[in-house]
Amino acid sequence: MALTTLKERVQQRAAAVASTETVRHDRGEDVEVTPAGHGHDIEQYRADIEAALPKHVSVDLFLTALRPVLPKLRNCTPASVLQSVITCARFGLIPDGQQAVITADDRIATFLATYHGYIELMYRSGLVKSVVTGLVYDGDEWDYVPTARVGEDFVHKPNLLAPKKDRQVLFAYAFAWLEGGARSAVATVTVEEAEDIRDEFSRAYQRAESSGSKDSLWHTRFDDMHLKTAIRRMAKLVPKSAELRALVEVEQSAEDGKPQILAAVDPETAALEAEARQAARAAEASQDRPVARLAVKTRGRAKPRRRNRDRNKRR
Repeated sequence: MALTTLKERVQQRAAAVASTETVRHDRGEDVEVTPAGHGHDIEQYRADIEAALPKHVSVDLFLTALRPVLPKLRNCTPASVLQSVITCARFGLIPDGQQAVITADDRIATFLATYHGYIELMYRSGLVKSVVTGLVYDGDEWDYVPTARVGEDFVHKPNLLAPKKDRQVLFAYAFAWLEGGARSAVATVTVEEAEDIRDEFSRAYQRAESSGSKDSLWHTRFDDMHLKTAIRRMAKLVPKSAELRALVEVEQSAEDGKPQILAAVDPETAALEAEARQAARAAEASQDRPVARLAVKTRGRAKPRRRNRDRNKRR
């Protein structure tokens, strides 16, 4: 089934749910809406999820990770559950809490990538060779001199013997080594900066604070969100794939209250960009190869020809 048809189905489902909620409000009836994904409901979208997933990700693996999450979304609208699942599938990230999460935010199911998910997309792009990220604690040895040359500008020596629970985090950092040997600048985010970003831009955190639930990722996984903030800041300093650019837009759509699936990159675009990058790397590799030298046939030294007068002398 074409993904455009799937997008229309998601929009129709959202319109149907909105109509149901309007009727319930007007009539003052407490009508329970069965969320998408309960029972066999999610199975009817197996083909659509498989079509959205990249070829290297198994639909069975994706659904196995998804099923334990669905009960936590029981109060979310069916359309939001479906669009968050398809959006997560389009990025090829597993909703297991390691690469991505699908969480309930004020009856709206929302897809969010973890910092591991960001790193996965960086590796998958073929533009980034290695990503280094971490938290610097009080008592660690560290030095940061932005003007120093690469390799000497940032040093972090963790104190492995001191328990982390008894020490305060000073800042998070992230940098990447690119294909070709270059290295990005080091991105740093202090705890105070992370808290300012959380308070100003995270509506999920603001709603969780207002309701008293305190169940946003900033509440339950602050260190992970701190690292994610550093990686997102570092991502501005390295070449980005269409998937990584779309991921930033998708998460911003969630903050703005817009359907995330509309900002997600479609598999065809991602595949075309991957083929273009592969072709570019192949072209560069062919230029780096030394030109083969043509074999030159060498001739031995010619023997001098005897002259006739030498023969006459011998006679």
